[in-house]
Amino acid sequence: MAGSGSPLPIPDAPDVVPLLLGERVWFPDPERADTEGLVAVGGDLSVPRLLAAYRRGIFPWTANPITWWSPDPRAVIEPERLHVPRSLAKFMRKEPFQITTDRAFRQVMLGCAESAPGRRDTWITAEFIAAYTRLHHQGHAHSLECWRGGELVGGIYGVALGGFFAGESMFHHAANASKVALCHLVRHLRERGFALFDIQQVTPATRPFGAVEIPRAEYLRRLQAAVARERAFPCGDTSKGAGAL
Repeated sequence: MAGSGSPLPIPDAPDVVPLLLGERVWFPDPERADTEGLVAVGGDLSVPRLLAAYRRGIFPWTANPITWWSPDPRAVIEPERLHVPRSLAKFMRKEPFQITTDRAFRQVMLGCAESAPGRRDTWITAEFIAAYTRLHHQGHAHSLECWRGGELVGGIYGVALGGFFAGESMFHHAANASKVALCHLVRHLRERGFALFDIQQVTPATRPFGAVEIPRAEYLRRLQAAVARERAFPCGDTSKGAGAL
């Protein structure tokens, strides 16, 4: 997920000049991206533009300026092939956290925006928090939370369109909380028939769970089929504990 590392840098000398977006809500073919995956610059972070971007396999990664990306290859976790490391599975059998969905979306974003060891800067700026909170209020962005003793100790958030979910970032304030959140999100998606879980890039945080890279062309084909599915991400779903998957 993008939140697991630093933003991609805007190339100093791209081999393809990125398109400058204006007021009209549209995007060029993501296959026209430069070698770093940069598709376009400009526009805004309005709900219609964000939804149009995700439907095209494009996502924003910086706010000043706003940059739009579609890397090749693209990273996914196949919902049916989630790998839970043995030590984590043992930990989860103890039901260490209460799991909820969409109970504290903005708090999860704020947790993801905090600095972390090895990462002083974050791409999740105030502009991103405001934009994705608007998406959440309109039913397109969702969170899954881990609680302990009434305190939010971890979570993950992303964007859902049909049977497609784009994982954006995750955080933890307790050991293993973000890992547990990721596992329960994948289970949540699998149980509801989601077909594609996009995590943008394989990172050290996602590789142990079976994250793989696929060519952008394959990703775009699967994206269109997934978005066309009629699926729902229920809000307010609560479990009493976070046991084994």
